[in-house]
Amino acid sequence: MTTWARQIYEHNPLAIAKGEVNGYSSIHKFGAVPSLSINTTGTIWDVNDTIYPWSAFDTAGVLNIPVVNAGDDGDRITVFGLDENFNEIEEDFILSSTVTVTGTKTFSRVYRAYYYDSTSNSGDITVRRGATTVLRIKAGKAQTLMCVYTVPAGYTAYLTQGIASIKYGGDASIEMFVRYFGQTSFRIGHAGEVAGTGMPYHYRFTVPIAIPEKSDIDVRASVRSNNSKVTAAFDLILVENTYRDV
Repeated sequence: MTTWARQIYEHNPLAIAKGEVNGYSSIHKFGAVPSLSINTTGTIWDVNDTIYPWSAFDTAGVLNIPVVNAGDDGDRITVFGLDENFNEIEEDFILSSTVTVTGTKTFSRVYRAYYYDSTSNSGDITVRRGATTVLRIKAGKAQTLMCVYTVPAGYTAYLTQGIASIKYGGDASIEMFVRYFGQTSFRIGHAGEVAGTGMPYHYRFTVPIAIPEKSDIDVRASVRSNNSKVTAAFDLILVENTYRDV
């Protein structure tokens, strides 16, 4: 067994979280779609009835935030994502209730945003690439809820577990799609069923699934009951490739 494999099994998760394992870190992605329509497939994120618009990043570029609720004027959010070289990047934005705010950093992906400076955001905050919504912080949540992620350059992600649930009385199929770097299409990587009258769907991978750098992950739901809230989450161990094979 290589050194990197021994580290996964010999070090407990707390050691990775504390930064005690060189080259190793963790990502916990969690999301919720507020209300998914019957017989509709959508990504589990903050926008209803919509597959995440990956094509908005066919060309890397700056982000913009349209006018926000007056109660959020002058407050701040931080957007997290990847730059044009797929390296991790973040940018702060000061919100405005009168004009669109445009960033200065170049993003090729986004996967999370936080809200600061007040108890909570009073209205929805939308982040766009061009005219396309790529992030949304729902009112009162202070953070995005999106089950999408892209593995940074120079890393391999190891998928350790996934979980999903649906509101009481709901019924849905949950599917994790992956677009491996260099491919043009997403393909299904895992699937499960969830019902609101039973327990959440939860799967632990006995052997973590390796997902290479620059690959996109998109968790989607297809519901069979109208106006269903669906939640999902997954955990990754990120390993720097320089540590993986030594």
